[in-house]
Amino acid sequence: MGANSSSISELPENEYLKKLSGAEPISENDPFWNQLLSFSFTTPTNSADLKLLEEATISVCKSLVEKNPRTGNLGSLIKVFLSRTKELKISAECQNHLFIWQAHNALFIICCLLKVFISRMSEEELQLHLTYEEKAGPGSYGAECEDLIEELLCCLIQLIVEIPLLDITYSISLEAVTTLIVFLSCQLFHKEILRESIIHRYLMHGRCLPYTSRLVKTLLYNFIRQERSPPPGTHVFQQQTDGGGLLYGIASGVATGLWTVFTLGGVGSKASPQLEQCSPLASQSLLLLLVLANLTDAPDMPNPYRQAIMSFKNTQDNTAFSSSNPHAFQINFNSLYTALCEQQKSDQATLLLYMLLHQNSNVRTYVLARTDIENLVLPILEILYHVEERNSHHVYMALIILLILTEDDGFNRSIHEVILKNITWYAERVLTEISLGSLLILVVIRTIQYNMTRTRDKYLHTNCLAALANMSAQFRSLHQYAAQRIISLFSLLSKKHNKVLEQATQSLRGSLGSSDSPCPDYAQDLNVIEEVIRMMLEIINSCLTNSLHHNPNLVYALLYKRDLFEQFRTHPSFQDIMQNIDLVISFFSSRLEQAGAELSVERVLEIIKQGAVALPKDRLRKFPELKFKYVEEEQPEEFFIPYVWSLVYNSAVALYWNPHDIQLFTMDSG
Repeated sequence: MGANSSSISELPENEYLKKLSGAEPISENDPFWNQLLSFSFTTPTNSADLKLLEEATISVCKSLVEKNPRTGNLGSLIKVFLSRTKELKISAECQNHLFIWQAHNALFIICCLLKVFISRMSEEELQLHLTYEEKAGPGSYGAECEDLIEELLCCLIQLIVEIPLLDITYSISLEAVTTLIVFLSCQLFHKEILRESIIHRYLMHGRCLPYTSRLVKTLLYNFIRQERSPPPGTHVFQQQTDGGGLLYGIASGVATGLWTVFTLGGVGSKASPQLEQCSPLASQSLLLLLVLANLTDAPDMPNPYRQAIMSFKNTQDNTAFSSSNPHAFQINFNSLYTALCEQQKSDQATLLLYMLLHQNSNVRTYVLARTDIENLVLPILEILYHVEERNSHHVYMALIILLILTEDDGFNRSIHEVILKNITWYAERVLTEISLGSLLILVVIRTIQYNMTRTRDKYLHTNCLAALANMSAQFRSLHQYAAQRIISLFSLLSKKHNKVLEQATQSLRGSLGSSDSPCPDYAQDLNVIEEVIRMMLEIINSCLTNSLHHNPNLVYALLYKRDLFEQFRTHPSFQDIMQNIDLVISFFSSRLEQAGAELSVERVLEIIKQGAVALPKDRLRKFPELKFKYVEEEQPEEFFIPYVWSLVYNSAVALYWNPHDIQLFTMDSG
């Protein structure tokens, strides 16, 4: 106990924690705070560490929740922290380790306690816990009532945007970001989307509002820089080898009294391998940015953080800012693009890319103008290729990103000019050389086929087909394998169509013979398959009418499987679109017949290339251009807010919530 705590199980009996959660009020000027805050440990780096700590200290937290309305000790601790942050900037400049160390420790305890308070009470109750009246004199109160929540929120934002990021400030910057996430975590404990919230109101109004653009910019730069956590010991006071000095006394004496457990190989003593490879601050900053961007609009004003994300510009852009948006700022787009390309393995980086492409026209224009677009597209294709290993939300985001990109004709042209060598992650076939456009087609078709056989999600294949349709008029020099896969997908659809037709016919015969047996509804299945077949025929037709002479491999695949199309020639749903395909098949078939039998592949392709020049284009019927545009569904927050919080729950650094307390989403949706 006390000065000899050496295991987590002894923490509830620690004298400092017992005093903090006890029945006696502790003044903010009490020397007790210096003792409490002078502990030295490596901050826990994963949720497992935090779970152990939380379980050990839950009795202390419960006691504080019960007694704090009378003692105000949590408020006193926050005031101690606020008073110390006033000197943080100069402490960082002067390399004052002790000051930063104690401020960090105060914030760490505040964050742990707030997390418990927020999970156990409403925002209104929390506000009562943290509202105090300053005494003007014995027995009398001043008229001014101060709310610590707003002051603490504003202080955390100032800390994030104003304190320079150094080895000694890394931990406190990370803790400030984490505490803001904790403040907003009340959403986790509500099934419905929070549209009225005290915390949201403070962040969107008053003292926090002027920092909006600086906070968004800093969080983006934290993500861009991917600063690794400094080695243990650089962000806390290191004991002096000569054994002298006041700092050594605090670190080696009082500090070990409370937190020896952290320095004896217990909780947080070793970073997980996953964290050693990434940046905790970058990861946590990105999660906070996504949470802020997805707060619902206030009744009297739109979400300022989303406004900032929608309007920021490149540092190279000299055009004037719009007066209608006070939250606009500038950032280096080249650095942002590089970070986005490198980080797509994580859901949250893909979600950020989606938001920027969808909402910020400056970013979208910049990305589409890049000459190295493959650096961004390849990681997105890899997400879709490994669809079995990804959660459905991550796959949706990747697919919608492709759909947004394919809305641009310049993109659709340029991807066929980018030649790739040896795509090692594509396992179905060795691709020694293929264009980015052909690879994109292969991956999207594979996603459709996977969806048809496994998940059968109409939303997924609709978006896949929309992306292919957007590209179809610009198909150029399709790889023979990509051309084959387009036709083989049509073959698969044709077989499915025939199977459902057969089932419907048998079912109808059975129902005629027996009036009791219910007839399964095959009409809906047939309708869905026919919609997809129609779309595939339109994609093939679009390529043939717009770029036939650029795609001999597609014509070859079409001729090779010409029998597939017979049954659709007279079908009322496809008759119109089949006219062009039928004409192309007939035209090239007759030219091949004239050339004689036993032709080599090379000779067939040569005849196709010659025929493409000779085919009278005016005989091909013109159809409206295939163009699909991504539009967010109404009330997108119903999808995005649970999604963002599931990412926070599953991947936030050193944050743990009891899964039984979570109301916003079910555990399998994360």
